[in-house]
Amino acid sequence: MIVRPPLHWLRMLFVWRGSILPAITPQLVIITILAVVATLLHGSILSWKVPLNFVPFSLIGLTLAIFLGFRNSTSYARFWEARTLWGVLLVESRQLTGQALTLSQHPLPAQALGLRLCAFAYALKHQLRCSDMRADLALFLPADEVQQISEARFPAAMALLQLQRWLGVQSQQGAIAPAVVPVFEQALARLGSALGGCERIASTPIPFTYSVILHRSIYIYCFLLPFGLLDSIGTMTPVIVCFVAYTFFALEALGAELEHPFGIEANDLALDAMVYGIEASVLEMLGEAPRAKAPEVRDYVLR
Repeated sequence: MIVRPPLHWLRMLFVWRGSILPAITPQLVIITILAVVATLLHGSILSWKVPLNFVPFSLIGLTLAIFLGFRNSTSYARFWEARTLWGVLLVESRQLTGQALTLSQHPLPAQALGLRLCAFAYALKHQLRCSDMRADLALFLPADEVQQISEARFPAAMALLQLQRWLGVQSQQGAIAPAVVPVFEQALARLGSALGGCERIASTPIPFTYSVILHRSIYIYCFLLPFGLLDSIGTMTPVIVCFVAYTFFALEALGAELEHPFGIEANDLALDAMVYGIEASVLEMLGEAPRAKAPEVRDYVLR
């Protein structure tokens, strides 16, 4: 994820990293070349003049803009919900660690809970990204638990089960008073709800048919646009077509990128930084330093 510092308006015009332009440059080049060729041929194809003007494009363009706005709003809602869920993970991890340190009759087992909370956060990150989690889990858990979690179909759920087992053991040993157990159970339940919300977002994209219809409409619109504008604006047609195509292509690409907020693209959630923040916060409460390597600042700051 790119963290954007305040930029001068002129520099903002030429920002490359973090913009959607690298993903749509090939399409823009093709559309612009088509517009140039259509202008040079005066809107004719094999001596046949394409009988188009700007009127239908005005109506269709307005409709496309409305649907693109709806698509982006839906995608951003998914992005923001994902960020909210990871905020819940941070809050509940701190809450559980503090409860283990203050509500337990023997606070020493709080370290085991804190390490399992860190492992849970890393397991969820790797599950959402379908990446290898063994190295990160090994920083917090013994080898048998690392193998059990990493080989599970739902690793984060298995890591959450380890947290629930910790609570069961402490309760049976009398380290946590029975009256206090529901407090821990409620916090663990909220972790489970956040886990389920992240899995729902990751496994339920926006309906494919909707994306296909919008994608086809945009490309057909942009390919025909030069023939509709040529008689009205003449040699400026390639410039206007390029600008309009940039707007539509960029909005479509941005919506597709935000639809999957757990990836590694520039505008996806900074999961590496958030997981490290959970680890650093929990271990600080336990009087320890972070065990994982801090993510590079340059990966998140727009320069």
